[in-house]
Amino acid sequence: MNGTFSSLSALRSAVRGTARRYGLPPDVRSRLVLSVTEVAAAELAAGRSVTFTTDVETDRDHGTPIMAATLTAPQAVAPPPTMDLPLPPAPPPGPMAGETLSPTLAVTWNIALPQDSASQPRGRSRRQLALMDEEAALDEELRTALATVDSLTTEHRLLKHELAETNGGVLALYVQLEERDEQLRKAHGSMLQELEDALRPAPLTVDGLELAVHYEPADPHAPTGGDLYDWFTLPDGTLHITIVDALGHGVRSTRSALDVTHAVRTLALEGHPLQSILTRAHELLTPLAPGLMATALLARIDPVTGDLQLANGSHPPALLLREDGSARYLEVPGRGVGFPLPGSERLLQTRLAPGDLLILYTDGLTESRRNPIEGELRLIEAARHHADKPLRDIPGAIATDMHTLVLHPDDTLALAIRVAQPPPA
Repeated sequence: MNGTFSSLSALRSAVRGTARRYGLPPDVRSRLVLSVTEVAAAELAAGRSVTFTTDVETDRDHGTPIMAATLTAPQAVAPPPTMDLPLPPAPPPGPMAGETLSPTLAVTWNIALPQDSASQPRGRSRRQLALMDEEAALDEELRTALATVDSLTTEHRLLKHELAETNGGVLALYVQLEERDEQLRKAHGSMLQELEDALRPAPLTVDGLELAVHYEPADPHAPTGGDLYDWFTLPDGTLHITIVDALGHGVRSTRSALDVTHAVRTLALEGHPLQSILTRAHELLTPLAPGLMATALLARIDPVTGDLQLANGSHPPALLLREDGSARYLEVPGRGVGFPLPGSERLLQTRLAPGDLLILYTDGLTESRRNPIEGELRLIEAARHHADKPLRDIPGAIATDMHTLVLHPDDTLALAIRVAQPPPA
Protein backbone atom coordinates (compact mmCIF):
# COMPACT_ATOMS: atom_id res chain seq x y z
CA MET A 1 0.00 0.00 0.00
CA ASN A 2 1.26 3.45 -0.86
CA GLY A 3 -0.30 6.70 0.22
CA THR A 4 0.35 10.26 1.35
CA PHE A 5 -1.47 11.55 4.41
CA SER A 6 -1.95 14.93 6.01
CA SER A 7 -4.08 13.90 9.03
CA LEU A 8 -3.59 11.42 11.84
CA SER A 9 -7.04 9.89 11.53
CA ALA A 10 -6.57 9.06 7.84
CA LEU A 11 -3.07 7.67 8.50
CA ARG A 12 -4.33 5.61 11.42
CA SER A 13 -7.17 4.11 9.37
CA ALA A 14 -4.83 3.29 6.49
CA VAL A 15 -2.27 1.59 8.72
CA ARG A 16 -4.95 -0.43 10.52
CA GLY A 17 -6.55 -1.49 7.24
CA THR A 18 -3.20 -2.54 5.78
CA ALA A 19 -2.35 -4.57 8.91
CA ARG A 20 -5.77 -6.27 8.72
CA ARG A 21 -5.28 -7.21 5.09
CA TYR A 22 -1.91 -8.74 5.83
CA GLY A 23 -3.51 -10.74 8.62
CA LEU A 24 -1.39 -9.32 11.45
CA PRO A 25 -2.56 -10.33 14.94
CA PRO A 26 -4.56 -7.66 16.79
CA ASP A 27 -1.82 -6.96 19.31
CA VAL A 28 0.82 -6.47 16.58
CA ARG A 29 -1.64 -4.42 14.58
CA SER A 30 -2.37 -2.07 17.47
CA ARG A 31 1.33 -1.65 18.22
CA LEU A 32 2.05 -0.77 14.58
CA VAL A 33 -0.78 1.77 14.47
CA LEU A 34 0.39 3.45 17.68
CA SER A 35 4.03 3.51 16.56
CA VAL A 36 3.37 4.95 13.09
CA THR A 37 1.05 7.67 14.37
CA GLU A 38 3.45 8.61 17.17
CA VAL A 39 6.32 9.05 14.70
CA ALA A 40 4.13 11.04 12.25
CA ALA A 41 2.39 13.21 14.84
CA ALA A 42 4.96 16.01 14.89
CA GLU A 43 5.11 16.27 11.09
CA LEU A 44 1.34 16.29 10.65
CA ALA A 45 0.89 18.84 13.44
CA ALA A 46 3.33 21.12 11.61
CA GLY A 47 1.26 20.84 8.40
CA ARG A 48 3.73 18.60 6.60
CA SER A 49 2.45 15.44 4.94
CA VAL A 50 3.89 11.94 5.35
CA THR A 51 3.92 8.85 3.13
CA PHE A 52 3.19 5.32 4.30
CA THR A 53 4.19 2.36 2.11
CA THR A 54 4.29 -1.42 2.60
CA ASP A 55 6.08 -4.18 0.76
CA VAL A 56 6.65 -7.91 1.26
CA GLU A 57 10.24 -9.09 1.52
CA THR A 58 12.00 -12.31 2.49
CA ASP A 59 13.96 -12.59 5.72
CA ARG A 60 17.57 -13.31 4.75
CA ASP A 61 18.25 -15.34 7.89
CA HIS A 62 15.11 -17.51 8.06
CA GLY A 63 13.63 -17.26 4.54
CA THR A 64 10.22 -16.28 5.91
CA PRO A 65 8.06 -13.46 4.47
CA ILE A 66 8.08 -10.15 6.29
CA MET A 67 6.08 -6.99 5.79
CA ALA A 68 8.23 -3.88 5.48
CA ALA A 69 6.13 -0.88 6.54
CA THR A 70 7.85 2.44 5.90
CA LEU A 71 6.83 5.91 7.03
CA THR A 72 8.51 8.69 5.04
CA ALA A 73 8.60 12.37 5.96
CA PRO A 74 9.80 14.18 2.82
CA GLN A 75 9.76 17.63 4.43
CA ALA A 76 11.10 16.70 7.86
CA VAL A 77 13.55 19.14 9.40
CA ALA A 78 14.58 16.86 12.30
CA PRO A 79 14.80 13.13 12.88
CA PRO A 80 11.44 11.66 13.95
CA PRO A 81 11.14 10.23 17.52
CA THR A 82 11.72 6.48 17.56
CA MET A 83 12.59 5.83 21.22
CA ASP A 84 10.26 3.77 23.42
CA LEU A 85 7.78 2.99 20.64
CA PRO A 86 5.27 0.16 21.22
CA LEU A 87 6.75 -1.59 18.17
CA PRO A 88 10.47 -0.86 17.71
CA PRO A 89 11.48 0.01 14.10
CA ALA A 90 14.35 -1.52 12.19
CA PRO A 91 17.69 0.30 12.56
CA PRO A 92 18.23 2.80 9.75
CA PRO A 93 20.78 1.72 7.10
CA GLY A 94 24.09 3.58 7.01
CA PRO A 95 25.20 5.52 3.92
CA MET A 96 27.14 3.70 1.23
CA ALA A 97 30.68 4.77 0.39
CA GLY A 98 30.61 8.13 -1.38
CA GLU A 99 26.87 8.52 -0.75
CA THR A 100 25.46 11.61 0.93
CA LEU A 101 22.53 11.44 3.33
CA SER A 102 19.17 12.37 1.82
CA PRO A 103 17.18 15.09 3.57
CA THR A 104 14.13 12.78 3.38
CA LEU A 105 13.74 10.86 6.66
CA ALA A 106 12.16 7.39 6.77
CA VAL A 107 11.35 4.83 9.48
CA THR A 108 10.77 1.16 8.64
CA TRP A 109 9.14 -1.66 10.62
CA ASN A 110 9.90 -5.23 9.57
CA ILE A 111 7.08 -7.50 10.76
CA ALA A 112 6.97 -11.26 10.29
CA LEU A 113 3.82 -12.29 8.45
CA PRO A 114 1.61 -15.16 9.61
CA GLN A 115 2.10 -18.53 7.94
CA ASP A 116 -0.99 -18.14 5.73
CA SER A 117 0.26 -14.83 4.27
CA ALA A 118 2.13 -14.77 0.97
CA SER A 119 3.75 -12.14 -1.19
CA GLN A 120 0.66 -9.95 -1.08
CA PRO A 121 -2.01 -9.23 1.48
CA ARG A 122 -4.62 -11.97 1.57
CA GLY A 123 -4.97 -12.80 5.24
CA ARG A 124 -8.74 -12.26 4.91
CA SER A 125 -11.11 -12.26 1.95
CA ARG A 126 -12.56 -9.03 0.61
CA ARG A 127 -15.95 -10.11 1.95
CA GLN A 128 -14.53 -10.62 5.43
CA LEU A 129 -12.77 -7.27 5.29
CA ALA A 130 -15.95 -5.57 4.15
CA LEU A 131 -17.85 -7.03 7.07
CA MET A 132 -15.16 -6.01 9.47
CA ASP A 133 -15.09 -2.23 9.63
CA GLU A 134 -12.60 -0.17 11.55
CA GLU A 135 -14.78 -0.06 14.65
CA ALA A 136 -14.80 -3.85 14.77
CA ALA A 137 -11.02 -3.83 14.36
CA LEU A 138 -10.72 -1.45 17.28
CA ASP A 139 -12.95 -3.72 19.37
CA GLU A 140 -10.78 -6.69 18.46
CA GLU A 141 -7.62 -4.84 19.44
CA LEU A 142 -9.24 -3.74 22.72
CA ARG A 143 -10.35 -7.29 23.52
CA THR A 144 -6.84 -8.52 22.81
CA ALA A 145 -5.37 -5.85 25.09
CA LEU A 146 -7.86 -6.72 27.84
CA ALA A 147 -7.11 -10.42 27.46
CA THR A 148 -3.43 -9.63 27.79
CA VAL A 149 -4.10 -7.55 30.91
CA ASP A 150 -6.22 -10.35 32.39
CA SER A 151 -3.50 -12.86 31.65
CA LEU A 152 -0.88 -10.62 33.26
CA THR A 153 -3.17 -10.08 36.26
CA THR A 154 -3.56 -13.83 36.70
CA GLU A 155 0.18 -14.36 36.39
CA HIS A 156 0.78 -11.55 38.89
CA ARG A 157 -1.68 -13.15 41.33
CA LEU A 158 0.05 -16.52 40.95
CA LEU A 159 3.46 -14.94 41.41
CA LYS A 160 2.25 -13.15 44.56
CA HIS A 161 0.91 -16.45 45.90
CA GLU A 162 4.17 -18.22 45.11
CA LEU A 163 6.13 -15.35 46.64
CA ALA A 164 3.98 -15.49 49.79
CA GLU A 165 4.59 -19.24 50.06
CA THR A 166 8.31 -18.68 49.49
CA ASN A 167 8.40 -15.93 52.10
CA GLY A 168 6.54 -18.17 54.51
CA GLY A 169 9.07 -20.92 53.94
CA VAL A 170 11.97 -18.51 54.36
CA LEU A 171 10.42 -17.15 57.55
CA ALA A 172 9.92 -20.66 58.92
CA LEU A 173 13.52 -21.50 58.02
CA TYR A 174 14.69 -18.28 59.69
CA VAL A 175 12.75 -19.18 62.85
CA GLN A 176 14.28 -22.65 62.82
CA LEU A 177 17.75 -21.18 62.39
CA GLU A 178 17.12 -18.73 65.23
CA GLU A 179 15.97 -21.59 67.46
CA ARG A 180 19.03 -23.61 66.46
CA ASP A 181 21.31 -20.65 67.16
CA GLU A 182 19.67 -20.13 70.54
CA GLN A 183 20.18 -23.80 71.38
CA LEU A 184 23.81 -23.57 70.30
CA ARG A 185 24.31 -20.39 72.34
CA LYS A 186 22.83 -22.05 75.41
CA ALA A 187 24.95 -25.16 74.92
CA HIS A 188 28.04 -23.03 74.30
CA GLY A 189 27.32 -20.89 77.35
CA SER A 190 26.75 -23.97 79.52
CA MET A 191 30.01 -25.49 78.34
CA LEU A 192 31.91 -22.27 79.01
CA GLN A 193 30.28 -21.95 82.41
CA GLU A 194 31.39 -25.47 83.28
CA LEU A 195 34.90 -24.64 82.09
CA GLU A 196 34.92 -21.43 84.13
CA ASP A 197 33.73 -23.30 87.23
CA ALA A 198 36.43 -25.91 86.69
CA LEU A 199 39.09 -23.19 86.72
CA ARG A 200 37.90 -21.83 90.04
CA PRO A 201 38.99 -23.39 93.30
CA ALA A 202 36.38 -25.22 95.30
CA PRO A 203 34.32 -23.16 97.79
CA LEU A 204 36.18 -22.84 101.05
CA THR A 205 34.88 -22.71 104.59
CA VAL A 206 37.19 -21.28 107.25
CA ASP A 207 36.04 -20.89 110.83
CA GLY A 208 36.14 -17.24 111.86
CA LEU A 209 36.23 -15.89 108.29
CA GLU A 210 33.66 -15.18 105.59
CA LEU A 211 34.71 -15.48 101.93
CA ALA A 212 32.96 -14.38 98.73
CA VAL A 213 34.09 -13.76 95.15
CA HIS A 214 32.74 -12.23 91.94
CA TYR A 215 34.23 -12.74 88.46
CA GLU A 216 33.18 -11.00 85.25
CA PRO A 217 35.03 -11.61 81.96
CA ALA A 218 35.63 -8.80 79.49
CA ASP A 219 34.08 -10.97 76.78
CA PRO A 220 30.83 -12.64 77.94
CA HIS A 221 31.39 -15.43 75.40
CA ALA A 222 34.85 -16.33 76.77
CA PRO A 223 35.09 -18.70 79.72
CA THR A 224 37.66 -16.57 81.46
CA GLY A 225 40.59 -14.28 80.88
CA GLY A 226 43.79 -13.68 82.74
CA ASP A 227 42.16 -12.91 86.10
CA LEU A 228 42.22 -15.87 88.49
CA TYR A 229 42.23 -16.49 92.21
CA ASP A 230 43.20 -19.38 94.45
CA TRP A 231 42.55 -20.05 98.11
CA PHE A 232 43.46 -22.89 100.41
CA THR A 233 44.42 -23.51 104.03
CA LEU A 234 47.99 -24.32 105.01
CA PRO A 235 48.80 -27.16 107.41
CA ASP A 236 48.87 -24.71 110.33
CA GLY A 237 45.31 -23.54 109.54
CA THR A 238 46.34 -20.23 107.97
CA LEU A 239 44.29 -19.11 104.95
CA HIS A 240 46.31 -18.40 101.80
CA ILE A 241 44.82 -16.34 98.94
CA THR A 242 46.39 -15.66 95.55
CA ILE A 243 45.06 -13.05 93.10
CA VAL A 244 46.62 -13.14 89.60
CA ASP A 245 46.15 -10.91 86.56
CA ALA A 246 48.02 -12.32 83.55
CA LEU A 247 48.82 -10.07 80.60
CA GLY A 248 46.33 -10.33 77.72
CA HIS A 249 42.92 -11.94 77.34
CA GLY A 250 41.48 -15.25 76.32
CA VAL A 251 42.73 -18.80 76.71
CA ARG A 252 46.42 -17.91 76.49
CA SER A 253 46.23 -15.51 79.40
CA THR A 254 44.15 -18.06 81.31
CA ARG A 255 46.92 -20.61 80.91
CA SER A 256 49.48 -18.06 82.15
CA ALA A 257 47.35 -17.27 85.19
CA LEU A 258 46.91 -20.98 85.94
CA ASP A 259 50.68 -21.49 85.73
CA VAL A 260 51.21 -18.75 88.29
CA THR A 261 48.50 -19.93 90.71
CA HIS A 262 49.74 -23.53 90.55
CA ALA A 263 53.33 -22.49 91.12
CA VAL A 264 52.39 -20.30 94.07
CA ARG A 265 50.27 -23.07 95.62
CA THR A 266 53.10 -25.57 95.28
CA LEU A 267 55.65 -23.21 96.80
CA ALA A 268 53.32 -22.23 99.64
CA LEU A 269 52.56 -25.84 100.54
CA GLU A 270 56.30 -26.59 100.47
CA GLY A 271 56.73 -24.01 103.21
CA HIS A 272 58.51 -21.21 101.33
CA PRO A 273 58.31 -17.80 103.07
CA LEU A 274 55.55 -15.63 101.70
CA GLN A 275 57.90 -12.81 100.64
CA SER A 276 60.03 -15.13 98.50
CA ILE A 277 57.25 -16.97 96.69
CA LEU A 278 56.82 -14.54 93.75
CA THR A 279 60.55 -14.44 93.07
CA ARG A 280 60.74 -18.21 93.18
CA ALA A 281 57.66 -18.57 90.92
CA HIS A 282 59.34 -16.29 88.37
CA GLU A 283 62.46 -18.47 88.41
CA LEU A 284 60.40 -21.62 87.85
CA LEU A 285 58.05 -20.32 85.14
CA THR A 286 60.12 -18.10 82.85
CA PRO A 287 62.16 -20.98 81.39
CA LEU A 288 58.94 -22.93 80.75
CA ALA A 289 56.75 -20.04 79.52
CA PRO A 290 58.81 -17.30 77.87
CA GLY A 291 56.87 -14.06 77.62
CA LEU A 292 54.64 -14.80 80.59
CA MET A 293 53.86 -11.62 82.53
CA ALA A 294 51.47 -11.45 85.46
CA THR A 295 50.79 -9.29 88.45
CA ALA A 296 50.01 -11.07 91.70
CA LEU A 297 48.85 -10.34 95.25
CA LEU A 298 49.42 -12.92 98.01
CA ALA A 299 47.57 -12.77 101.32
CA ARG A 300 47.91 -14.87 104.49
CA ILE A 301 45.25 -14.59 107.21
CA ASP A 302 45.29 -16.32 110.57
CA PRO A 303 41.59 -16.96 111.26
CA VAL A 304 42.21 -17.16 115.00
CA THR A 305 44.14 -13.95 115.58
CA GLY A 306 43.17 -12.04 112.40
CA ASP A 307 46.84 -11.43 111.58
CA LEU A 308 47.25 -10.46 107.91
CA GLN A 309 50.37 -10.66 105.73
CA LEU A 310 50.51 -9.26 102.18
CA ALA A 311 53.10 -9.70 99.43
CA ASN A 312 52.63 -7.83 96.18
CA GLY A 313 54.03 -8.03 92.67
CA SER A 314 52.85 -5.02 90.58
CA HIS A 315 49.23 -5.68 91.58
CA PRO A 316 46.60 -3.13 92.72
CA PRO A 317 46.68 -2.79 96.51
CA ALA A 318 44.14 -4.46 98.78
CA LEU A 319 41.47 -2.27 100.36
CA LEU A 320 40.87 -2.56 104.10
CA LEU A 321 37.58 -1.18 105.36
CA ARG A 322 37.41 -1.10 109.15
CA GLU A 323 34.16 -1.70 110.98
CA ASP A 324 34.05 1.98 111.97
CA GLY A 325 34.03 2.99 108.25
CA SER A 326 37.64 4.12 107.97
CA ALA A 327 39.41 2.82 104.88
CA ARG A 328 42.94 2.60 103.54
CA TYR A 329 44.81 0.85 100.77
CA LEU A 330 47.49 -1.61 101.88
CA GLU A 331 50.38 -0.59 99.63
CA VAL A 332 53.27 -3.05 99.18
CA PRO A 333 56.02 -2.35 96.62
CA GLY A 334 57.08 -5.15 94.31
CA ARG A 335 57.11 -6.45 90.72
CA GLY A 336 55.21 -9.33 89.15
CA VAL A 337 56.20 -12.59 87.52
CA GLY A 338 57.96 -11.94 84.22
CA PHE A 339 58.88 -8.36 85.23
CA PRO A 340 62.44 -7.16 85.80
CA LEU A 341 63.55 -7.74 89.40
CA PRO A 342 60.42 -9.72 90.28
CA GLY A 343 59.16 -10.24 93.79
CA SER A 344 57.71 -8.39 96.76
CA GLU A 345 60.14 -5.92 98.30
CA ARG A 346 58.71 -6.48 101.76
CA LEU A 347 55.78 -7.93 103.67
CA LEU A 348 52.95 -5.83 105.00
CA GLN A 349 51.60 -7.04 108.31
CA THR A 350 48.47 -5.87 110.08
CA ARG A 351 45.60 -7.34 112.05
CA LEU A 352 41.97 -7.69 111.03
CA ALA A 353 39.39 -7.09 113.72
CA PRO A 354 35.89 -8.59 113.82
CA GLY A 355 33.68 -6.82 111.27
CA ASP A 356 36.61 -5.56 109.17
CA LEU A 357 36.23 -6.02 105.41
CA LEU A 358 39.19 -6.82 103.12
CA ILE A 359 38.73 -6.37 99.33
CA LEU A 360 41.19 -8.01 96.92
CA TYR A 361 40.62 -7.25 93.23
CA THR A 362 42.11 -6.87 89.75
CA ASP A 363 42.48 -3.62 87.81
CA GLY A 364 39.34 -4.30 85.75
CA LEU A 365 37.36 -3.20 88.81
CA THR A 366 38.97 0.23 89.29
CA GLU A 367 40.15 1.12 85.77
CA SER A 368 36.91 0.72 83.81
CA ARG A 369 36.91 4.51 83.35
CA ARG A 370 40.67 4.62 82.55
CA ASN A 371 41.47 6.58 85.71
CA PRO A 372 42.84 4.31 88.46
CA ILE A 373 43.01 7.10 91.08
CA GLU A 374 39.37 8.03 90.52
CA GLY A 375 38.55 4.31 90.51
CA GLU A 376 40.16 3.74 93.89
CA LEU A 377 38.13 6.59 95.40
CA ARG A 378 34.93 5.16 93.95
CA LEU A 379 35.84 1.70 95.25
CA ILE A 380 36.05 3.04 98.83
CA GLU A 381 32.61 4.62 98.50
CA ALA A 382 31.12 1.44 96.99
CA ALA A 383 32.62 -0.71 99.76
CA ARG A 384 31.20 1.57 102.43
CA HIS A 385 27.81 1.62 100.71
CA HIS A 386 27.51 -2.20 100.64
CA ALA A 387 29.42 -3.13 103.82
CA ASP A 388 26.23 -3.95 105.74
CA LYS A 389 25.04 -6.53 103.22
CA PRO A 390 25.64 -10.28 103.55
CA LEU A 391 29.19 -10.92 102.43
CA ARG A 392 28.13 -13.19 99.56
CA ASP A 393 26.43 -10.16 97.90
CA ILE A 394 29.16 -7.58 98.46
CA PRO A 395 31.64 -8.37 95.61
CA GLY A 396 28.91 -8.42 92.94
CA ALA A 397 27.25 -5.27 94.28
CA ILE A 398 30.57 -3.41 94.31
CA ALA A 399 31.30 -4.52 90.72
CA THR A 400 27.87 -3.31 89.60
CA ASP A 401 28.50 0.14 91.10
CA MET A 402 31.97 0.35 89.60
CA HIS A 403 30.75 -0.60 86.11
CA THR A 404 27.94 1.92 85.70
CA LEU A 405 30.17 3.40 82.98
CA VAL A 406 32.73 1.20 81.19
CA LEU A 407 35.19 2.97 78.89
CA HIS A 408 37.82 0.25 79.11
CA PRO A 409 36.32 -3.27 79.32
CA ASP A 410 38.56 -5.74 81.12
CA ASP A 411 38.31 -8.94 83.09
CA THR A 412 37.12 -8.14 86.61
CA LEU A 413 37.72 -10.05 89.82
CA ALA A 414 36.59 -8.94 93.29
CA LEU A 415 37.15 -11.05 96.39
CA ALA A 416 35.91 -10.08 99.85
CA ILE A 417 37.04 -11.40 103.25
CA ARG A 418 35.42 -10.43 106.51
CA VAL A 419 36.37 -11.41 110.02
CA ALA A 420 33.28 -12.87 111.61
CA GLN A 421 31.85 -11.30 114.71
CA PRO A 422 32.28 -13.52 117.78
CA PRO A 423 29.09 -15.18 118.96
CA PRO A 424 27.41 -13.45 121.90
CA ALA A 425 28.39 -14.80 125.31
